[in-house]
Amino acid sequence: MEYEAWAPIYEAIVTAFGFDPAADRRARDYLDHRVARFDRSRIDVTDQTVAIAGGSESLVDELDSVRAAESVVAVSSAATVLFDDGIEPDLIVTDLDGTPQTAIELSHEGVPVAVHGHGDNRDALEEYLPQFDHEQVLATTQVEPTKRVLNLGGFTDGDRAASIVDELGASGLSFPGWNFDDPGVSIVKARKLRWAGLLLRCLERRRDEHFDLLDGRREDLEATIAAAPWASSCRSGT
Repeated sequence: MEYEAWAPIYEAIVTAFGFDPAADRRARDYLDHRVARFDRSRIDVTDQTVAIAGGSESLVDELDSVRAAESVVAVSSAATVLFDDGIEPDLIVTDLDGTPQTAIELSHEGVPVAVHGHGDNRDALEEYLPQFDHEQVLATTQVEPTKRVLNLGGFTDGDRAASIVDELGASGLSFPGWNFDDPGVSIVKARKLRWAGLLLRCLERRRDEHFDLLDGRREDLEATIAAAPWASSCRSGT
């Protein structure tokens, strides 16, 4: 997704959650001064099926689905579940929420990590970024990109992971370990998951693909998108 298409979505997210775009830009600039330009061709998922492994408890029961994919992306804490079961992801996507020790360790074994900077994780960036192998860091932002900090779309780690591999040419996406209806999450987290669903529906439309995890909620998501001022950003081919 081009930034011009992403910007209206980001503006709606800022309004919905009361985020500070200036803080997001400061986090981007922090990354920009500390990372190298990442060669995206190193993450070779072109024409491959990719499992976007989520961090819900169901992931341990869906590892066969992960293994069936040609490439695997770990969403944040899912990296630990995968690694403990002997599955090394091809990419980890995280905003450093929690303790990203597995991502740090795997970066030193040559696994790329998409590290996201936003206004609420500056402390985590300062604590954890120096611990990564910087050659493995693909820095991302949700505001205007730079040459070293990319914006490939996406809001939560999960839908951002899907957007990244879409940009890198994946032929098909699956979503083991996802749960949009987890009753244990906070109200804010539930709202973020709602946005993740909306953005995955946009991606589903642009890719002309069917994501099983949206079954049973697609009509509701469509109604929300149709009424949104950013609806044009979800058109096929955007």
